[in-house]
Amino acid sequence: MPLPPPVPIFDGHNDALLRLYRRGGADAPPAFHEGEDEGHLDLPKALQGGFAGGLFAIFVPSSDRRTGPKGDAPPQHAGSEAALPPAVELTTAQRTVFSMVSLLLRIERESRGRVRVCRTVDQIRQSMEDDALASVLHIEGAEAIDHNFELLDVLYQAGLRSLGPVWSRSNAFGHGVPFLCPSSPDTGPGLTDLGKELIGACNKLNILIDLSHLNERGFWDVAAISNAPLVATHSNAHALSPHSRNLTDKQLAAIRETGGMAGVNFATSFLRPDGRRDADTSIDLVVDHIEYFLKQLGEDGVGLGSDFDGATIPAGIGNAAGLQNLVEVMRARDFGEPLIEKVCFKNWLRVLGQTWRNAD
Repeated sequence: MPLPPPVPIFDGHNDALLRLYRRGGADAPPAFHEGEDEGHLDLPKALQGGFAGGLFAIFVPSSDRRTGPKGDAPPQHAGSEAALPPAVELTTAQRTVFSMVSLLLRIERESRGRVRVCRTVDQIRQSMEDDALASVLHIEGAEAIDHNFELLDVLYQAGLRSLGPVWSRSNAFGHGVPFLCPSSPDTGPGLTDLGKELIGACNKLNILIDLSHLNERGFWDVAAISNAPLVATHSNAHALSPHSRNLTDKQLAAIRETGGMAGVNFATSFLRPDGRRDADTSIDLVVDHIEYFLKQLGEDGVGLGSDFDGATIPAGIGNAAGLQNLVEVMRARDFGEPLIEKVCFKNWLRVLGQTWRNAD
């Protein structure tokens, strides 16, 4: 019996641009187009695994070095020293953001139509129909945004459609959670006054506000202010993995009430009850979190947020080429094809459409 065609995957978060930025050089776009051994996501791996598109994150490391772990993340366990990485200076952040926006635009320009930067759900759908990779510009941590939000307008015109106010460090807008397990996400103060203004500015532009990495008080600040569905692009269930990065049942109830959604993160640190970074982690844990979210959020509130190129993921997935292995586990758990399609891409297109509304 022939294998079924790949189920398209629209992904809530990847760090491929960070990997390519650190790689540097004019050959970074060709490396993405042609594929290479390094990394989780490039065009050949995407085609092999059914990766149809997703939110491509721009992240500014805590230093401008192009080597080393993402943001020099602190230790993973609550008994360890847990100081957050240092803040990033505005002009440094802006320089990095400009470089990574340029990188994505060059990837699009040099792809001969195989990669498209999408600004509307209709453009995403058309890209999927044309077998082109649909990329959406996302910023993880708003350190590059000035206090007058002038750069926000510029980035919106460049294609920015999703923004996380913080990564796991403090900035002018709010406070992220440290990388701790076990830990509550209630780790400090919420949004600053400027952070609350940023939420309003994003609402006016219909930019998705990503709740992943915000601490719990920041989450509730957004919930009180925002007029858009609540979305966490790459977070898991705190009930299954008691990591500060994961969402409590109360947070999940608030997301469901607004018609929002959460993307299940493949990072083993956020899947495992012990919070360990270990590629020898079963894919079944990913599906355990999907099933838990389905109970808490409903069939329309669950997607995928892989964290490709930003985390240690289960070896059974490996990289974007292995995404259909996850689909097969969902089938083995008696997920019907309509539900699989919702989790894999339809729920993301729904919530993006509701959030972006009249996006250009």
